[in-house]
Amino acid sequence: MLMANEHGEKHAADVLSSSGNEDASPGPNSEKEQDSARRDVRGRNEAEGIVQADRAKDDDFGMENDDSPFEGLGELEAPPPDENPDESRYYRRGSLETTRSESRRRSQSRSKTEPRPSQYLLHLYTYSYLILFSIFGTLARLGTQWVANYANAPVTPSELWANVGGCLVMGFLMEDRALFRTPQKSRSEPPARLKVDSDSSDAEKLNKDLAVLQGELEKRKSGKAHLAYKKTLPLYIGLTVGFCGSYTSFSSAMRDAFLALSNDLTPKNASSGSRNDAWSVCAVVAVIILEVGLSLAALSFGAHLCEASMPILRRLPSVNKIRFLDFLAVFLGFGCWLGTVFLAIWPPQNRWRQDAVFAIVFAPLGCILRFLLSIKLNSLIARFPLGTFVANVFGCMVLAMCYDLQRAPLASAAGQVGGGLVGCQVLQGVIDGFCGCLTTVSTWVAELKGLRKKHAYEYGFASVAVGLSFMIVIIGSLHWTIGLSKAVCTS
Repeated sequence: MLMANEHGEKHAADVLSSSGNEDASPGPNSEKEQDSARRDVRGRNEAEGIVQADRAKDDDFGMENDDSPFEGLGELEAPPPDENPDESRYYRRGSLETTRSESRRRSQSRSKTEPRPSQYLLHLYTYSYLILFSIFGTLARLGTQWVANYANAPVTPSELWANVGGCLVMGFLMEDRALFRTPQKSRSEPPARLKVDSDSSDAEKLNKDLAVLQGELEKRKSGKAHLAYKKTLPLYIGLTVGFCGSYTSFSSAMRDAFLALSNDLTPKNASSGSRNDAWSVCAVVAVIILEVGLSLAALSFGAHLCEASMPILRRLPSVNKIRFLDFLAVFLGFGCWLGTVFLAIWPPQNRWRQDAVFAIVFAPLGCILRFLLSIKLNSLIARFPLGTFVANVFGCMVLAMCYDLQRAPLASAAGQVGGGLVGCQVLQGVIDGFCGCLTTVSTWVAELKGLRKKHAYEYGFASVAVGLSFMIVIIGSLHWTIGLSKAVCTS
């Protein structure tokens, strides 16, 4: 049902039953008043019936043509960050649990048929965009780290600004209804007009409230239809899952949290002094609050930025109408990936491998694995996005192991650390490329924003607790026993 700010569905329901409490008062004295009262009751009953029917239609409106095979992606199923941009009196708050329950119900009722030829092209275009934008997202993340790493920086976590930037872009794309416009289709039947036929003073007020309710209900239906349409666009999937998911990194954020705990998270050209355990706890809590809080704020700010620029965006041509982009993505995606593999084998300079080449080689693998995990696992538990959780936790484990291998002193290798220069560069490529694209903060905060409060806190706490625990167990066991040496990734 439509909501009135934070008061839930009860307030909207009271609009239809506000004058119903008068039935307990003494009956009208004249036949005219009795007829008016009966018309009021009959009008309220008719209005309630129309609203209930519209609510039933609203559950599946816009989804009957939803042929997307990519059910389960949080980027596609989470509600927009700002669901009431017009600050209307009544609005309906969506939830990720409801959307996934409906998707699962539709998939179970849908008959199993062979994929149409167009779906093979859809998969080809989608994977091409994922490869291409995972490369762009990785380069953007590495560039943001380089820009934000300067002497005496007030904020020391290396991944913070990359996560903020990726979440901002995610919020913009999720709120957008102009760049990816829904094709205009005429409805088979006009919407029923909610009206109470009565001459009483209460009927006029009730009709005004019903008109507002109907307008917000139509906006809700339009939003669901637009969301269903976005799920079929490979370019939108590439931008949200590929670019934003690869621009942000959950595993690197958990690594920074561990380094804050172990007093190793220091600004550039600065040394860390000793501190007690209580200050270490304060440091790790500060890093987690900064990462999660600023990422959630960036998601909402991206949505607000999209709303502010909507008049300009509506004047631009719709991106989904540019057909040649899909064909171009096939050549660019696989071509760039193959070219990077050749650069890794025959680099003009060894430093190129350390800076970006190995990271780009492994980036598409992490992005595609996260994409597949989300499709397979996210729909299993509506209130707990299992696919994103598994991707983030597994990425934390791999990053922690690579971090140890980079800095483990090898007694049998004449003082070498981490297997030498090339071995250290490969491990750094796995950390920046595979783990950076396998784990994501943008999707994670979008799911946190879309889940109900209790489920969001459970999901968020479990993700941070499990991810940080693996960092402490894997990296801490080496760090607090034989110690970590300095990585030798540069020649």
